[in-house]
Amino acid sequence: WADLKHYNDADRLEEYKKQLIHLGSHGSRITRMIFTNATSVIRKPKTLTTLITEIDKLDWYDAKKEGLGDLYEGLLKKNADEKKSGAGQYFTPRVLIDVIVRLMQPQLGDRICDPAAGTGGFLISAHQYLDDTNDILGLNEKAYERYQHDTFYGMELVPDTHRLAMMNLMLHNLAVDDENAGILFGDTLSSEGTVLKLSTLVLSN
Repeated sequence: WADLKHYNDADRLEEYKKQLIHLGSHGSRITRMIFTNATSVIRKPKTLTTLITEIDKLDWYDAKKEGLGDLYEGLLKKNADEKKSGAGQYFTPRVLIDVIVRLMQPQLGDRICDPAAGTGGFLISAHQYLDDTNDILGLNEKAYERYQHDTFYGMELVPDTHRLAMMNLMLHNLAVDDENAGILFGDTLSSEGTVLKLSTLVLSN
């Protein structure tokens, strides 16, 4: 980010594209999953400059207090509302998700799966329900480790949607760096689905 700001308008866009490619082939597993084959809709250097300037104006401390994950989900909803035939296919309204989760009443110790995860809304809602009804931070080390790495699973078939889901989980502080945790990329109805662990609770629509 800091490097981008040092380029002039004409060179900044090309450097931005190079950085997307670099992030897709280097760094942590989650970084590669998010940025592999990433593309940008930004076509004009001035647009990128304006975007960087506006993002730099944000108070990130306040943004974290509000919850970056919630802000991100708000953007997903806005995108879904604007593209009824596109983004809407993977975005289930949060109010509906929350009602379903409350009815199912997930418990600590559950292994929760969404086999058609979309952007991860069901898993995030289940996490927030468990956090509201339990003292997650008060768990002993072993129980907390299990909660983070052996509770929430899913699979998503569409590459760009999978990318959005991984970012969503990460911004909601759910572990996605484990090779078998988080939302895997694949087709649940094919042999790829066999890698998903047996679950005690399935949340999906």
